[in-house]
Amino acid sequence: MILVTGATGQLGRHVIEQLLQKVPASQVVAAVRNPEKAADLAARGVQVRKADYSQPQTLGAALAGVEKVLLISSNEVGQRLKQHQAVIEAAKKAGVRLLVYTSILRADSSKMALAGEHKATEEAIRASGLPYVLLRNGWYFENYTENLGPALAHGVMVGSAGNGRIAAATRADYAAAAVAVLTGSGHENKVYELAGDKPFTMTELAAEVSRHAGKPIPYNSLPPEQYQGILVGAGVPAPFAGILVDSDVNAASGSLDASSGDLRRLIGRPTTPLADAVAVAFKR
Repeated sequence: MILVTGATGQLGRHVIEQLLQKVPASQVVAAVRNPEKAADLAARGVQVRKADYSQPQTLGAALAGVEKVLLISSNEVGQRLKQHQAVIEAAKKAGVRLLVYTSILRADSSKMALAGEHKATEEAIRASGLPYVLLRNGWYFENYTENLGPALAHGVMVGSAGNGRIAAATRADYAAAAVAVLTGSGHENKVYELAGDKPFTMTELAAEVSRHAGKPIPYNSLPPEQYQGILVGAGVPAPFAGILVDSDVNAASGSLDASSGDLRRLIGRPTTPLADAVAVAFKR
């Protein structure tokens, strides 16, 4: 059986859907904090089990009989390492044969604030002795395309990414890579640097958004302090605003650019182009 943590999350849903195209539903376990949110999956024959990163006592039963686990990283920044360690320990006790983890691009060397907990989790996985695969996911297109409202309303996109190139891909692309690893062979103890085929700058993203919007929406790269102030002024909590600013500053220096080709090779097709990702956003 294959277990997916965070199965009702944005990435988790994509993984489950794609897994169901390759393996019987009875062999798929959706591990979720709230089983009621996965009622639709249960109706399709998926095994739904309660598993809360912050409640280690729920993990043993959730992992019973499971051979492979996709540990989708927690979204609780600052709590991730402790939560991930609980899953790693439970997986080891359950005799899991493969632990696959969604990390961040170049986790071992990235200067991004978000990278710290990912690096520590990778170290914990290696120390566990479990066979593993590290999927170092780059940026999601949806980080931008699902938040175009303010840009469309104000006629400008703002940030601090300068001319940094961003090799993004869609959640569906990254999910396809996870499914390829979970259903394939020969991936044990491999590290994959996953990113889109064609990096873009925020100016190029803004140009594509402008084309679909039918009006000019330029990208204005601001000093980090100014961007932080705008985010906080818009109601973004200061700690999260700081993470967004840090990500942009590091993007400006190339932290979100990559050319490994790992993602394209794993999924067996080109990654989703910028134009297609933006087009989908405008169809919603």
